Amino acid sequence: MSKHEMLKIIEQKRAELIDIVLKTGLSSSLSIKYSQDLDRLLNNYNDYEPTKKNANCL
Repeated sequence: MSKHEMLKIIEQKRAELIDIVLKTGLSSSLSIKYSQDLDRLLNNYNDYEPTKKNANCL
């Protein structure tokens, strides 16, 4: 997966999180789950090291 693809997924998850927060509140269990999912995606993005296969996609 390229960094560009990762960013698309991150932006989608961020939009979902905002929607859930507006519907259920900031401290709802669902909001917390979405926030943790987004944190994982961001950590994966920050730790991303392209392999030779992915290097051409950047």
